[in-house]
Amino acid sequence: MRERKRQKRKKLYREKSEEAESTAMLLQFLQLWMMLCLASVSCSARQDPFAMRISCGALQNVQTKPTNTHWREDFGYTGGIVANATRPSYITPPLNTLRYFPLSEGLQNCYVIDKVPKGHYSIRIFFGLVGQSRGTIIEPLFDISIEGTQIYSLKSGWIHQADQVFAEALVFLIEDSVSICFHSTGHGDPAILSIEILQIDDKAYYFDPRWSQGLILRTIKRLSCGFGQSKFDVDYAGDPWGGDRFWQRIKTFGEDSESSQPRSVETRIKHASHPPNFYPETLYQSALVSTNNQPDLTYTLEVDPNRNYSVWLHFAEIDYSVTTAGQRIFDIEINGDIAFKHVDIVELSGDIYTALVLNTTVSVNGRTLTIKLKPKEGNHAIINAIEIFEVIMAESKTVSEEVSALQALKKALRLPPRFGWNGDPCAPQQHPWSGVGCQLNKSRGNWVIDGLGLGNQGLKGFLPDDISRLPNLQILNLSRNDIHGAIPSSLGTINSLQVLDLSYNFFNGSIPESLGQLSSLQRLNLNSNLLTERVPATLGGRLLYRVIFNFTDNAGLCGIPGLPTCGSHLSSGGKIGIGLGASFAFFLLTTCLVCWLKRRHNILRAQKIAARAAPYAKARTHFSRDIQLTRHHNNFGKTSTAAENGPILLS
Repeated sequence: MRERKRQKRKKLYREKSEEAESTAMLLQFLQLWMMLCLASVSCSARQDPFAMRISCGALQNVQTKPTNTHWREDFGYTGGIVANATRPSYITPPLNTLRYFPLSEGLQNCYVIDKVPKGHYSIRIFFGLVGQSRGTIIEPLFDISIEGTQIYSLKSGWIHQADQVFAEALVFLIEDSVSICFHSTGHGDPAILSIEILQIDDKAYYFDPRWSQGLILRTIKRLSCGFGQSKFDVDYAGDPWGGDRFWQRIKTFGEDSESSQPRSVETRIKHASHPPNFYPETLYQSALVSTNNQPDLTYTLEVDPNRNYSVWLHFAEIDYSVTTAGQRIFDIEINGDIAFKHVDIVELSGDIYTALVLNTTVSVNGRTLTIKLKPKEGNHAIINAIEIFEVIMAESKTVSEEVSALQALKKALRLPPRFGWNGDPCAPQQHPWSGVGCQLNKSRGNWVIDGLGLGNQGLKGFLPDDISRLPNLQILNLSRNDIHGAIPSSLGTINSLQVLDLSYNFFNGSIPESLGQLSSLQRLNLNSNLLTERVPATLGGRLLYRVIFNFTDNAGLCGIPGLPTCGSHLSSGGKIGIGLGASFAFFLLTTCLVCWLKRRHNILRAQKIAARAAPYAKARTHFSRDIQLTRHHNNFGKTSTAAENGPILLS
């Protein structure tokens, strides 16, 4: 009985154990499944970096082989002229069109591309040549800026060097758009074959604590050392988060082929295609190794002086003669200074066939950058790849409100295309807008507009109220144009304005009272316009402050010395009342004149009638007098009463 109970308990315990084990296995399975799902979601998210490729001048989307790369049509981004393209290099994308910008389109033209998410991007611009059936090829030279910062100036002979047929920069975009501008330098018309905007990891190429705060890396050189051909990341089947870099293959440093020897392997390389830079594994499967004749491995590059350069050196120990740490140790010098001391690739990377990347930033005063690997142990040095970037400080931008004001002014004044008011008015500093003066506001760290010199430019529009959105303006010269309309009263709100010259235009109406509030005004030229009415008293009072005025050749102006005297100042209602009163007085005067004429006519008529009756009246008068005299004489002879004599009749 006792044995049966013990067996029963053992069975029950075994069942519970199996149940617990099954539950644990199920939980582990669920946990693993969730991790796989999360990893899958994460991976799928990482597989879709933002990418935009524009085939400049293309009227429809294009797909190019052998990689089946998708290129967008070129519509609504900029001006310029579409033309057939001639590809300057074998690495240039196989596209058939380009867009070029003749000088008549202005000194600067920009691609403004919206709906680009904020983030870290590799931006690359390929140059092209306008297709010509015959004749000499014209090599255009121009400058390129991204987001207001100049990143590159094309140098003569670029069409003969594969890695100079494009410009590339790593940029942080902090807005939902990007502006890429091309600045004419007088050496041919800028011609653009394609633009690529490729998102990369936010921490890619981290080299400095300020790296995401206004620093740009412009690609100077990317070298893949050893055997093989020059390739892009896409040709290496690289991770799209790498940005599709171009690696120029180099089989030796310098002219002496015996100074280095290429090595290559097909062995898998560990830690290669890892975040944040995602370098292609193939990059580390070939290398250059120094020789007994020349133990030092030296690479020299011509660069622009007085610049900072970020240098990235790639290593993997792929030489079969080195198997453990300590067998190959070397120093790395850059322009004679030790950048890295006692470099042991196996020790630093952790193993052979394992990727190692070293980075440093150097200042270069001269025109060359020299990288030298000097062996300390093992007699030979080795290197797989080199990347060199110029470190560019991003320029300050113009206050956005003032940029909008200038765009409104451009439209209202009908500025011709030759002005090239595109991009940022003040940045880059080498290429400000024509006629625009800029000043750096140190407290805000932005450029502001302090002058506009657009005199004698054939402008035919009107001056908009948006001019008041330039509160730092000190000089405004629009003289000798065909600008019409009223002078906007909003000008009076620009307290910094010192010189206002609107002479020789067609401004009409009255001078705004608000101009009298310009406390900094030193000169005001409004001569030779169509202005009318009284000069504001507040403006006339500025004469006491030695402000120079010129109001001549405005037939309707009055009110200050040198101009006609004004009548009493009346409001519009008063002027209407005077007009009605004058009309009524004229009507009354006309009525009185008509009545007087009629009366005069009646008097003259009566006189004529009286003149005709005059002889008869005279005869009656004489007859009456004779009767009276006869009666007088009779009275001396006898007295008679009235009854006797009878009545005197004069008729």
